[in-house]
Amino acid sequence: MTRKHHLLDEDDVRVRPGRGKSRPRSKERPEHAEALSGTVMTVDRGRFTVELDDGTDMYAMKARELGRKGIVVGDRVDIVGDVSGDTDTQGRIVRRQERTSTLRRTADDTDPVERVVVANATKLAVVTATIHPEPRTGLIDRAVVAALDAGIEPLLILTKTDLKPADELLALYGPLDLPLFMITGKRVPDELRAALEGEATVLVGHSGVGKSTLVNNLIPSAERTIGRVNTVTGRGRHTSTSVVALHLPTGGIIIDTPGIRSFGLAHVDVGRVIQAFPDLGALTEGCPRACSHDEPDCALSNLDDLDADIDRTNLATRIDSLRRLIRSRSAPAEDESAF
Repeated sequence: MTRKHHLLDEDDVRVRPGRGKSRPRSKERPEHAEALSGTVMTVDRGRFTVELDDGTDMYAMKARELGRKGIVVGDRVDIVGDVSGDTDTQGRIVRRQERTSTLRRTADDTDPVERVVVANATKLAVVTATIHPEPRTGLIDRAVVAALDAGIEPLLILTKTDLKPADELLALYGPLDLPLFMITGKRVPDELRAALEGEATVLVGHSGVGKSTLVNNLIPSAERTIGRVNTVTGRGRHTSTSVVALHLPTGGIIIDTPGIRSFGLAHVDVGRVIQAFPDLGALTEGCPRACSHDEPDCALSNLDDLDADIDRTNLATRIDSLRRLIRSRSAPAEDESAF
């Protein structure tokens, strides 16, 4: 009779300490008072590129004491060890500082596992082309909702407007008063440069919409690879393969992400989305309990009781746009690959 052997790796092996020779493990953790602070700029298979506050770039690994605490691009961290930044050296990340914002997504709308995209972003720029590839409003809506839920200011950047006017997108998103910028050719408008100055802005969008071109024009030294759109499928090819933070010449950072094709919102609280529009949020006080804000009994469905001086037509347009955002949370996510 042949015995079956189970091959064990190092994680499977448990060595029982000898009696009387083990010392109780201390619950105290070192303070690491000598640690230096920095910002995570890239993440590559468990290795982090960190820019220290004095401008030194260095590699680091996560200390075991951090356990399962995740580290992502944009995180502020404390590092010990060799912090010289010299070749073949690396430090240890011993602390993750408190985040000011966390942009999350799920693989789809039923996935309970949240994935943190970036940390500490102040703005989220949704980049979409007016043509080649055709704009998909589902992704735009979902990205805007995710930003509002995270307390991050969303803005829209429309590219290739020289090939096709942006009238349809302007009609959809104009009523929400979201900052909107149009790029004709490769020229980045001064208004967009000013809006990004001093901010930590994460770029999201489908492959082929011109994110890499935009980054290269904002940061000439970035040299991001530019892809082409497939003329048959109308989809772009992934050129960025990881999230990376880059410094703007005028101050602030751009966080470039790989092209995405779905943005699950299982984690989003609709109430936080509505509160991002104070004039509309105030109208929901008379809503029934657990109102979805997209049903007949919703207070937003009855505008007859409002003051006569209010422009009901404009308000109704804003409500329709808000409800489209809300519906994006429950609409099926686009069945394509993601980050």
